[in-house]
Amino acid sequence: MDGAARDAALFPMGQGTGLDRPHTGKWKAQKGKWEIALKAPDTGTVRKGTFSIYLSAYLSPPISPFHAAFLARSHALSLRESTRGYAMTGRTRRLFRRKSKTKDEKPYSRSSSTTNTSTSEAVIDTPSDTSSASDSSSLNMPSHTKGDTSVNGITNGMASAKLNGNSSRQHRTMADKRKQSSPMMPPFMVSAPGKVIVFGEHAVVHGKAAIAAAISLRSYLLVTALSKSKRTISLRFPDINLSHTWDIDDLPWSTFSHPSKKKSYYDLVTELDPDLVAAMKPHLANVSEELPEDVRRVHQNTASAFLYLLLSLGSQSFPGCLYTLRSTIPIGAGLGSSASVSVCLAAALLLQIRTLSGPHPDQPSEEARLQVERINRWAFVGEMCIHGNPSGVDNTVATQGKAVVFQRHDYSKPPTVKPLWNFPELPLLLVDTKQAKSTAAEVAKVGALKKAHPHITESILNAIDKVTEGAAALIGYEDFDSTEESSLEELGKLMTINHGLLVALGVSHPRLERIRELVDHEGIGWTKLTGAGGGGCAITLLKPGISHERLQRLEDTFDREGFKKFETTLGCDGVGVLWPAVLKNGIEDDQGGEEIDQDKFLNADGIEGVEELVGVQGESGDREAWKFWRVES
Repeated sequence: MDGAARDAALFPMGQGTGLDRPHTGKWKAQKGKWEIALKAPDTGTVRKGTFSIYLSAYLSPPISPFHAAFLARSHALSLRESTRGYAMTGRTRRLFRRKSKTKDEKPYSRSSSTTNTSTSEAVIDTPSDTSSASDSSSLNMPSHTKGDTSVNGITNGMASAKLNGNSSRQHRTMADKRKQSSPMMPPFMVSAPGKVIVFGEHAVVHGKAAIAAAISLRSYLLVTALSKSKRTISLRFPDINLSHTWDIDDLPWSTFSHPSKKKSYYDLVTELDPDLVAAMKPHLANVSEELPEDVRRVHQNTASAFLYLLLSLGSQSFPGCLYTLRSTIPIGAGLGSSASVSVCLAAALLLQIRTLSGPHPDQPSEEARLQVERINRWAFVGEMCIHGNPSGVDNTVATQGKAVVFQRHDYSKPPTVKPLWNFPELPLLLVDTKQAKSTAAEVAKVGALKKAHPHITESILNAIDKVTEGAAALIGYEDFDSTEESSLEELGKLMTINHGLLVALGVSHPRLERIRELVDHEGIGWTKLTGAGGGGCAITLLKPGISHERLQRLEDTFDREGFKKFETTLGCDGVGVLWPAVLKNGIEDDQGGEEIDQDKFLNADGIEGVEELVGVQGESGDREAWKFWRVES
């Protein structure tokens, strides 16, 4: 077996095999399908067949060993190499049975030796139209070969084949009851974090540096492929009551694919093409047309980001899909919710067009860096559709996670962004004042103060810049230990100083000061406002070892006074992938995991329900199936 075939043998496999006992055999990829001949150790029966790649919509072989291993792990398929081939474990067979079983089929019995590995002879052969199975049941595998065509176990032809001892006529009767076509891609999920400004608010508007960091409040996108006969694309975002469907063949593909307009996935797009925006307008006009203008504008901006990315990266042959978004990030609170959504959409589409290999534990840092940058570039395009002229900071943090130092000397140019890859994960309490704010009004307030008192205001802004510089240096020290109170205290003092300087600029609010007062009274951490101020949110860096009683007492006070609190983590991972959408939630079924489908995802109750079902940092079960692109410093 050559290297490509060996790598391909680790690739997640297809549906409808119906294996009920250990088998050995060898696999190889050829022209987008698998060729297989398996030999049962107990009966000696050789089963032959071909079937299409289950994840063919994601990536076709040959693939790298690193990528293959990641996909195998993420799909929860346990393949173990024997001395003469590849053997499947019981978990793999159970997954196969679940995918292939219909209401007319009886469950297969489970052999007591499901985890044994046999070294019986493995036969490699290409099935022909005349090949037939022995007296045991034939292996029913979806095929793309001429004459014997099968999709997810529905076979056309193979007149001599039998299924579980039944005739092909019975097989066709069962097949007629199934769907005429089924998706070749499993549901998968993408997630990206929100962000907070930790240091440097307002100073950054005047050319100084600021630090923004990812938080563990996240957006989640579930991508579900439709059957081949369904030629529609749907976007659902129930948290903002957005739901819209487009006919794929009606979209302006010809405009976006014109040689003068077409963009490749690796291109840097720094501005929207007016002709492409104009071509999309008729397809956005009826989005939420019955809703009030302010709501409709939000919906159409979100839909425009999705369509622009889809039409730029996809093609008219794109499969029908359902894209469902849920977010645990408070919307409109200055926490980067729109950037998080843009990152999810960009990453999902890049995965679907096979330009990302997906994160995996053995991925070289430079490869991860390249793929993170690719996602970030297209997420910025989505942000331009939503905001017009974004800074690019929010989508950068949402893509790569951790934290960044950013500075903008010239507003006609993008800001300078320096990643802080070694930024530690820190416990954070985020509190929403529920006080409406206006970023423009607060920025104008500081501008007026600077005009009236230029030297004093400039001194305050310079002091904020020094605080930001000191914080970046502190975190970069080798002896900085995020678990030690002494290290956190140094960082916390800088947060307190930063807040005091923002108060001097006049951008705080009584509700923000009340949060700081309550936190100081309990002595649990260091608090500052985040963002523009004038309302919005405050963040508290929590001290280690805080008792549950003290924290609960503070949270009860917040509830009584109308604040909304979120316990979160600062400096968390960036964009992540769950492929397929199966998690061990502590409530998994007997197949070893809970499959996240549309109904479960849509019916998850609020932030807590979404986190419990799919959350990267859910409190129950094993969330290691989530994989992230990680770049070393």
